[in-house]
Amino acid sequence: MSDRAQPAVRGGTAAAVLLVVALSLVVTTLSLLQSLVVPVLDRIAEQLDVSPSAAGWVLTANLLAATVLTPVLGRLGDLKGERPVILGILGTVAAGTVLAITTESLPLLLLARVLQGASYGLFPLSISVLRRELPERRLGVAMSVVSSTLGVGGVAGLVATGLLAGDDADYRRPFWIGLAITVVAFGLCLRLLPRRSATSSGGVDWLGAAVLGLGLSLLLLFVSQGNSWGWSSPAALGCLAGSVAVLSAWMVQQRRSAEPLIRPAMLADRRTIIPNVVGLLAGVAMFASFLAVLQYVQSPPEVTGYGFGASVLVATVVYLLPGGVVGIVLAPFAGSVVTRFGGLPTLVVGWTFGLAGFALLTWVRSEPWAVIGAGLLTQVAVTITYAALPSLIVQAVHEDETGVANAVNSIARSVGQALGSALTVTLIAAHLDPGSGLPRNIAFTLVGAIGIGVSVAILAAALLGLAGDRRATRSRQQDPTGEVEEATAGAGEWSTVSGVR
Repeated sequence: MSDRAQPAVRGGTAAAVLLVVALSLVVTTLSLLQSLVVPVLDRIAEQLDVSPSAAGWVLTANLLAATVLTPVLGRLGDLKGERPVILGILGTVAAGTVLAITTESLPLLLLARVLQGASYGLFPLSISVLRRELPERRLGVAMSVVSSTLGVGGVAGLVATGLLAGDDADYRRPFWIGLAITVVAFGLCLRLLPRRSATSSGGVDWLGAAVLGLGLSLLLLFVSQGNSWGWSSPAALGCLAGSVAVLSAWMVQQRRSAEPLIRPAMLADRRTIIPNVVGLLAGVAMFASFLAVLQYVQSPPEVTGYGFGASVLVATVVYLLPGGVVGIVLAPFAGSVVTRFGGLPTLVVGWTFGLAGFALLTWVRSEPWAVIGAGLLTQVAVTITYAALPSLIVQAVHEDETGVANAVNSIARSVGQALGSALTVTLIAAHLDPGSGLPRNIAFTLVGAIGIGVSVAILAAALLGLAGDRRATRSRQQDPTGEVEEATAGAGEWSTVSGVR
């Protein structure tokens, strides 16, 4: 039986399209602001007169804020309604972006990035809006289009930086694009987001949110700062051990809470475990591909013996933008495939492309066409993944948990992106040539091998999910009374219809 409320969008196809456009721009705000600082970290260090490791906190502060805020914002959307929470987030992000543009201080820039970290809550809330407001026949494609902007917006952020911050220009210039998109998104949401009552009752488990935020922050500190601190340093190992202890205590606290922030049973359900694992691994793959391609194509061949000596602009427009364009075109088709065949078979197809992309990056990268192809294929895999994950999550949880369930998946992707960045940076730093100070070619082979391993792991997870579906189907066929299904609800199969448990 469906647990969805009656869709409220009026005006037929035109109204639905406008809503999807508005939410796509909302999610673009998140992915754009996340990625546009990646190519200019060295510029930030130079222009603010700080060390490269200090400038690295511009990324870390944003991710830390995201891990703390995302589950709370997802829960608030379920409790208060998505419209006021989305508008509040966009206002906060706009204020943070103005601060990033105007400040000349690293501490204030970090504060700006913390405010921008609230944007990570926009994706799960957007999926909640779609689930509530669109009919079944439109939901799969709509979620795919909105979700695809996570990957496409990331490429757009890199391209925007290449266009506006080339030739040693001010690193602040790309933030103007982020501000413009945020303001436009706010205006569209103010006009188009329907006013609806909340889907859930109760309150926010603030203690659980604080403990979860602390545990995830310690984990992200280990992942993002381990290379600069030293992976075996007391600070890094202390963060890792502290994260394990705090997150374990959080699980105990959630089991005892009358109104947990996240139901432990939901976290233990195979139907949410697999999308969260895939989200984490896809985050690793996406940032490993981005960073490896950018570093490789900008390397001067006369010094390193590899690379193409590309500028930041050429690196982003020629080598990354094709994948972003293909992602935009592919998203509606991917949503239709997910709706017809299911998320897990779609993941298998997607990461066959991803495996081929990383194989090109590992063994055939000496030619420009091969690097372009690698970036395109991995972007296709990420686009397909982002099309499938919301559908899998929506099918696994009740409507009143849509926001917080997708928030958990967003956190998994964020941790994966941080891990992908850390692994890539660590491998490159471990294989620097003493004479030139640039990475040896073997570093990119190792990054490609990690991508191959991640692709295989995602394929294995999807196939395990399909095997679990077959077992659940056989159980129901053997027990038509439904008693087995009721007793093993946490191991049930995904429905092929979005929103049905």
